[in-house]
Amino acid sequence: MDSPTKVQAWLYAFRLRTLPLSFSSIITGSFIAYRTHFSWLVFALALVTTLLLQVLSNIANDYGDSEKGTDNDDRIGPKRAIQSGILSFAEMRMAIIICGILCLVSGCALIFASLHEQALIALLFLALGLGAIAAAVKYTIGKGAYGYNGMGDIFVLLFFGLVGVGGSYYLQAHTFDWTIMLPGLAIGCFATGVLNLNNMRDRISDAKAGKNTIVVMMGARNARIYHTVLILAGWAAVITFVSLHLNSSVAFIFLLTAPLFWRNIFVVWKVEDPKDFDPYLKQLAISIFFFSILFAVGQALNVT
Repeated sequence: MDSPTKVQAWLYAFRLRTLPLSFSSIITGSFIAYRTHFSWLVFALALVTTLLLQVLSNIANDYGDSEKGTDNDDRIGPKRAIQSGILSFAEMRMAIIICGILCLVSGCALIFASLHEQALIALLFLALGLGAIAAAVKYTIGKGAYGYNGMGDIFVLLFFGLVGVGGSYYLQAHTFDWTIMLPGLAIGCFATGVLNLNNMRDRISDAKAGKNTIVVMMGARNARIYHTVLILAGWAAVITFVSLHLNSSVAFIFLLTAPLFWRNIFVVWKVEDPKDFDPYLKQLAISIFFFSILFAVGQALNVT
């Protein structure tokens, strides 16, 4: 088989299969506000910003894991760009810098489009944006990389869920309601489930490399229980939210995606070879994306 080209190596680094997941929190949060106040410009800029943050996280992860030796022949998942030898550390560093700058530019445009009349709130969102950029880079890069100390799950829950959904809602509605944290918790739990599958796949090689993920700490069986709890907790949170704001039964249309999540839980308990977890990362990420689309439709049509 021919070696991957430079373009293919960059596509590996971007990890395209993770990108639909990055949109889910924006779609979910934005469309809760759809019937009261909604800007397509703000929505588009939010999608672009979160896409760039996801790419930044992916390429930084490639760099950090390669630098620490975690990406090696023992690793089960798809070969990383630097690991393949086609891209150099210098090339990836430059990509991280460029992508970080693009994140900042896009984020500033988003903040200005939504909050140009609310200076203090705009500064708060700027701080959140800078925090998101730092979190994307520090997951695996540097001595204090939090992904190596069991903190990755917390940051995914926070930024993919609570901040992503709550922030995108505020950028549209310019108001806040504590119940928005329920769908934020749901998306956060689901996204953490994707990370958990990744860590279940890489548990053995991560342990050898000193990458102490939650899965390495708790072991294979407890990781399956944890995965089940994440998915069920997410569903409980979003069903509670919709029930609290129910005007029409169409708001529950997202329930059509429930079999996809149930299948994911079922498979997690059946898989014996860690490499067999890999296809279900993509399956869960796409399931979350479909969930967010149907949730958005339900919210837009949730009228009396």
